[in-house]
Amino acid sequence: MKRILLFLGTNLAILLVLSITMQLLGVDKMLNQQGENNFAGLLIFSAIMGFAGSLISLAMSKWTAKRMTGANVITTPSNPTEVWLLATVKRQAEAAGIGMPEVAIYNAPDVNAFATGMNRNNALVAVSTGLLNSMDKDEAEAVLGHEITHVANGDMVTLALIQGVVNTFVIFLSRIVGQIVDKAVFKTTRGHGPGFWITTMIAQLVLGILASIIVMWFSRQREFRADAGGARLVGKGKMIAALERLKQAYQQPHLPDKIAAFGVSGNVGVGIKRLFMSHPPLDERIAALRNSVD
Repeated sequence: MKRILLFLGTNLAILLVLSITMQLLGVDKMLNQQGENNFAGLLIFSAIMGFAGSLISLAMSKWTAKRMTGANVITTPSNPTEVWLLATVKRQAEAAGIGMPEVAIYNAPDVNAFATGMNRNNALVAVSTGLLNSMDKDEAEAVLGHEITHVANGDMVTLALIQGVVNTFVIFLSRIVGQIVDKAVFKTTRGHGPGFWITTMIAQLVLGILASIIVMWFSRQREFRADAGGARLVGKGKMIAALERLKQAYQQPHLPDKIAAFGVSGNVGVGIKRLFMSHPPLDERIAALRNSVD
């Protein structure tokens, strides 16, 4: 969950900065001079904006993750746990055919881990202190195998490409809606009036939320594949045991509600809530592994 939230948050911030920059540079005015119904030009503009935001977010993903979680990269292990972490990640990376990732620990009570980075041979794998304190080595090894599989599968790159396409159509459609409202409701006859900018921002926010359903669906599918990959690296029994431990941890009543809202807790989402879950319920992930062919 954490890598998805960090990526989406960074992507949104970069899109905002790019949008303001384009306005200050007069790119919007240049586009308008070519005709208000220049849909091809608008689509190209939207694609440049959309993919720039997504790819810059991907390029910054490791730096952002370290800064926002306070993760400390292990350069020289200072205790047996860190020695074990480095050795386990190295062994799994070699088995998965990727370069050795940076390994980090961040201070957080939740039982969690994440992997990020734009290059499968130069990624970051981070685990929380809560995970290290709550899981035995077999369970923690399985979680690491899950994250290594995310890296080996290139999930962050694929996510960035999907987000770029989503961004493109959100920007494109929001500006079309802005033009329609500006002309039909605010009766602007030349250029863009305040109604265009207000409507465009609102439409971009609404469409961005709706479009995130696509990104979340992709994220859920990749979790099943990462579980399967983790099972291949460490064994199905260890992977199932790790998921069972996560289920126990996130069903404790003192945990924040925001964790359950993204499906990590293993609670079954229903209705609209399920569409915005970045992870499938843990019960479904465990069942998928149990039913898989070794």
